[in-house]
Amino acid sequence: MKTFSAKQSDVEKKWVVVDAADQPLGRVASKVAAIVRGKTKPIFTPHVDTGDNVIVINASKVKLTGRKWEDKVYYHHTGWPGGIKSKTAREVLGKQPKELLKNAINGMLPKNRLGRTLKNNYRIYDNDNHPHDGQKPEAVAL
Repeated sequence: MKTFSAKQSDVEKKWVVVDAADQPLGRVASKVAAIVRGKTKPIFTPHVDTGDNVIVINASKVKLTGRKWEDKVYYHHTGWPGGIKSKTAREVLGKQPKELLKNAINGMLPKNRLGRTLKNNYRIYDNDNHPHDGQKPEAVAL
């Protein structure tokens, strides 16, 4: 028996919708990352983009448990000396709610050429409206 290795021509991509309302941030992110990567399909191949396109709605209604709204801190550096900046999860949710999910999902994707390609396979929206009705997405329950 030979090991099956999928080629890009073997992959059939479909569109799915994930509702993040009242769901924990990490659970939504891990489910979306698995679908985008293709790990939910039987033809999964580690070096090929076998995943589906994911639409995440209601990103502004995602939940964090415990004291993570104040304790979870996101850092970035401006590139200048002493230029480290920080924001709590509540501040990020107030200004850019989709950035919470984007950071979590990107952290679960590979850090290579394939990972950079996979970042284009999901879209995040703050409310339940999205412009992808033409792709006929199907709903996925978490």
